[in-house]
Amino acid sequence: MSLSDPVADMLTRIRNKINTFQKEVEIPFSKIKEKIAKILKEQGYIENYDVLSRNKHKFLRLQLIYLKNEKSRISGLKRVSRPGLRHYTNYQKIPTIVAGRGITILSTSSGVMTDREAREKGVGGEVLCYIW
Repeated sequence: MSLSDPVADMLTRIRNKINTFQKEVEIPFSKIKEKIAKILKEQGYIENYDVLSRNKHKFLRLQLIYLKNEKSRISGLKRVSRPGLRHYTNYQKIPTIVAGRGITILSTSSGVMTDREAREKGVGGEVLCYIW
């Protein structure tokens, strides 16, 4: 099945699993999704991720984190740039999310990175999504 916006599909699958309190989510594999999963793990939003292979198809399996009060570590996800409307920004105007407690994920010329890394390196790019 061909998807017009694979990143939005990834975020929707994560959001749906969080709403049903499930521990794992499987997502069709792509390199950009793997980079987003790596950022989510580094920032403490997911416990871990694995790359699985089944019937010649690759999948990402994300293990979600829930706190003691049964709330997910991820409170919200929002897709910003989409195929019909790309959103670009320079490093000085990268938005902060939830007073700095959330992250903005950008696709830059130096790779996929968080807003903090992009500001440190002084690079802007396409704003993929917000996570808080």
